[in-house]
Amino acid sequence: TMAPLRVPLLALAGIQACAAFSPSASFLPSSSLRPATSSALRHSLAIAPRATVVPARLRSASGVRMMAYGNKEDGKFPSEEYRMFITEGKKTISPWHDIPTWADKDKGIVNALIEISKDTRPKMEVATKEASNPIKQDMKKGKLRDYPLDIFWNYGMIPKTWENPKMEHPELKAFGDDDPVDIVEIGSKSIARGSVVQCKAVGTLAMIDEGELDWKVIGISTADPKADKINSVEDMEKEFPGQIDEIREWFRNYKSDGTYSKKDGWTGITEGANGFGLDEKCMDMDYTKAVIEETQEEYEALMSGKVENDGLSLK
Repeated sequence: TMAPLRVPLLALAGIQACAAFSPSASFLPSSSLRPATSSALRHSLAIAPRATVVPARLRSASGVRMMAYGNKEDGKFPSEEYRMFITEGKKTISPWHDIPTWADKDKGIVNALIEISKDTRPKMEVATKEASNPIKQDMKKGKLRDYPLDIFWNYGMIPKTWENPKMEHPELKAFGDDDPVDIVEIGSKSIARGSVVQCKAVGTLAMIDEGELDWKVIGISTADPKADKINSVEDMEKEFPGQIDEIREWFRNYKSDGTYSKKDGWTGITEGANGFGLDEKCMDMDYTKAVIEETQEEYEALMSGKVENDGLSLK
């Protein structure tokens, strides 16, 4: 018989899917809405440590087989040249094209690449038009782009999904935003940028950003202490009261001319706010799964050439 797998304790301590959180991150309740930090501090907070490689034959807390994903950085952060590449073993891979969408489809668990860690401000994203699709900082008007305030949750993307800019949603009457589907991880701890984590996809909001449909899936890492208690939108409201509303309002207003304070929330908004379809509801787990499946189909159409590719890197 095969000898049992022996894994050093230090390797176990670094497993992303079981403990994908930043080793230096402090415990912060999900409902903690903190005022903006200084520029120097928020950039230092955003520098995620290199992810530990996960032994491929181990399993996560949810019992799902984990892959050996890690990352490597190129360039100084923050800078226009900075890139974080995702790896599998010693090989550089595309987090968009080479990681499965589902970790366990029957349980509604997706793989999620964390692009932005909780309580940081630099707007990091997968570079969909660059080979291997590394994570970079977004640019606007020739400058590195920061959010106007910290994002209060971990934020990332779901691999092998695509919101088709040439397809109009029949109910929402909006076209896709030409990106993978976004996911907001609502859990209690900060997760390092570049981590690939398994998230239970519980709900979704239909955000309309400058006329484009931009789904916001809301989920929780299977490594979070509350993950087992959350199997519906109602469970999420119970365990993280008020957070769905706060997510909606954050994404509604972050591009607006308003200001945010912990005491008063958003005030002074006259223009620039995003909208939401579906009566602004957070749709349930079944609807969320259908959204992910539909965007998987659009992704497959893109990869097969059935949909014209306007400059996206497909490798």
